[in-house]
Amino acid sequence: MCVAIAIVCLIATFFMAAPAPESWGYALLSALLHVGYNLFLVRSYRVGDLGQIYPISRGSSPALITLGAALFAGETITPAELLGIGLVSGGIISLAFRGRSLSVPSLPYALGTGCFIAAYSVVDGIGARLSGAPLAYTVWMSALWGVLMPLVYIGLRDARSLFSVRPGMLTAAVGGLVSLLAYAIVIYAMNEAPLGAVSALRETSVLFAALLGYLFLGEKLTVRRMLACVVIASGAIIIG
Repeated sequence: MCVAIAIVCLIATFFMAAPAPESWGYALLSALLHVGYNLFLVRSYRVGDLGQIYPISRGSSPALITLGAALFAGETITPAELLGIGLVSGGIISLAFRGRSLSVPSLPYALGTGCFIAAYSVVDGIGARLSGAPLAYTVWMSALWGVLMPLVYIGLRDARSLFSVRPGMLTAAVGGLVSLLAYAIVIYAMNEAPLGAVSALRETSVLFAALLGYLFLGEKLTVRRMLACVVIASGAIIIG
């Protein structure tokens, strides 16, 4: 995914002006935070279930981003927006419960992943606003991230396995490009709106994932999952 992102972004840099110099440090910091996010996410999935890791890491980030935006970006948030963010985060995290317990072997790594999401989101929100060109900022930051992550992979493993042809490579490359487009939209939105609200609306992807899993993967929509989806949707409506 990162190799595909790096190739596309490095090519794109030749066709657009560089972002304002004030944002370069933020782009580099964000790229480093994205690497940390990748490492924590992979570690979480090694010892935990996707159905628990994903809701915890994604559900915890909107509240953390709201706090970070208040501390570092000088943002204020209305009570209604705060309520909406709380409903979205709470609804998403509730999907990780098994009965009444939240027993997750890799809980520290899942929460750490959420902290990395919050950190790079706040950094990118500030960087995009300073850049004067959110799209150019996204391209330069993603190019740095796309180069750094494969280098870390090579350092931890080797170059041969990274570039060896195997099943799923094309799917992963396409996934990387889709994620690049999705995050470019997020950064553009953060340039125009409060970071916490954008993050909460972004994480409603969990709602769509549950519906797609039901429609195309034969997954069950339990009463708990449907109630969580209603809570998430209600929070999104309040924010809107």
